[in-house]
Amino acid sequence: MARKMLADGELSQTSEEESQYDFDLFVIGAGSGGVRAARFSANYGAKVGICELPFHPISSEVIGGVGGTCVIRGCVPKKILVYGATFGGEIEDARNYGWEVNEQLDFNWKKLLQKKTNEINRLNEIYKRLLSNAGVKLLEGEGKIVGPNGVEVTQLDGTKLSYSAKHILIATGSRAHRLPIPGQELAITSDEALSLDELPKRAVVFGGGYIAVEFASIWKGLGATVDLFYRKELPLRGFDDEMRAVVAKNLEGRGINLHPQTNLIELIKTDCGIKVVTDHGDELIADAVLFATGRLPNSKRLNLEAVGVELDKTGAVKVDEYSRTNIPSIWAVGDVTNRMNLTPVALMEGTCFSKTVFGGEPSKPDYSNIPCAVFSIPPLSVVGLSEEQAIEQANGDVLIFTSTFNPMKNTISGRQERTIMKLVVDAETDKVVGASMCGPDAPEIMQGIAVALQCGATKAQFDSTVGIHPSAAEEFVTMRTVSRRVTACGKPKSNPE
Repeated sequence: MARKMLADGELSQTSEEESQYDFDLFVIGAGSGGVRAARFSANYGAKVGICELPFHPISSEVIGGVGGTCVIRGCVPKKILVYGATFGGEIEDARNYGWEVNEQLDFNWKKLLQKKTNEINRLNEIYKRLLSNAGVKLLEGEGKIVGPNGVEVTQLDGTKLSYSAKHILIATGSRAHRLPIPGQELAITSDEALSLDELPKRAVVFGGGYIAVEFASIWKGLGATVDLFYRKELPLRGFDDEMRAVVAKNLEGRGINLHPQTNLIELIKTDCGIKVVTDHGDELIADAVLFATGRLPNSKRLNLEAVGVELDKTGAVKVDEYSRTNIPSIWAVGDVTNRMNLTPVALMEGTCFSKTVFGGEPSKPDYSNIPCAVFSIPPLSVVGLSEEQAIEQANGDVLIFTSTFNPMKNTISGRQERTIMKLVVDAETDKVVGASMCGPDAPEIMQGIAVALQCGATKAQFDSTVGIHPSAAEEFVTMRTVSRRVTACGKPKSNPE
């Protein structure tokens, strides 16, 4: 089957008969980005091979699984646990809606864990089937690069298989980082947290990112006592500051103990549990300590330095705007490049790669207006620029519209937890450049708002849109009054009359 391929920056015609390689493309890593790139490249007519480590819920240097972090030990199992944890608060709220609920509620952690495991096993098989249906050859084993066009796969029995490929794609993702303190071996990462045999009664979470906030919400929702420690004044560095403060308040409102501007310096095993020592001299005992202190690119065992592929100081593979490394035949997508580490972004990068190399359509990933969510309880979701980013990038004034309200559901349940929404608008163009929401269903609502921002919607177009009533989402099209007007230098002006 004839197809177009990218050769030295130029599109050229080739065919299987003319190929001097075992594969047109060999992918190392069968997570979201790797599977997407492999399937789409095969659909363009390329002969594709892909390798992945053997499956297990908890990853290591020699354990992985088709589907990658998101499916096996990330977004999917995490969201299942978030759903499970949310029911606790829902049952509390149900009482004021007329449901007679017994005071003693029993939760079966092992049942939820088994359901979660069944689902990731199902998805693992689906991903394998997707590859097979696309005609991609799947190899189980550890892959490494041995030359600009050479890969070696070490199988489970130690047998080494060598292949040549016109193009090699690195899609090995990232792994959880452990804090280098005394007793670090007593802590767990998000991998283990998703597969604990027993639900901890007392949990300590260290970290201020979305993984830390989400697991704190999960464990608290399932009945544990949770202490969340983080280095900054507020959690979720990089998100809109106003939203960060709301998330922190909601976490406290749900009963999570917050310890801002605090580091852990030592973990000690005791008969009562794990003693946690902070840099303020405080001590407490926990059944589980979760390190949620970031992730590092999974590049260490790929032999990249020997081949000459450039890495940054974190081990991330350096790529150009088309995901190509400094070696023309070697490419990389997803978390291993440490650009924007989100599953849908890896999918986008994989799609653009296949279009560029095999589709005759050079395509650059577009990182603007990418929505994301923090699945805390309640969740936070954002798209576009935060208020701080907009002010930093603005040439003129920035208009901030906010709405804070008690959701209708809470007026009956009695839950004291307010929802906040925000629109960030460029005053000169009236263009909406950012939106954020913290409250129930925020991610579901923000996906639609993201479409509007991607289309370049103005505040006037938001205002002219008819809302759905009664809903929280309608607030996004009924915010008429400017909350504050901020100049490019960051000084708020008084609200216009």
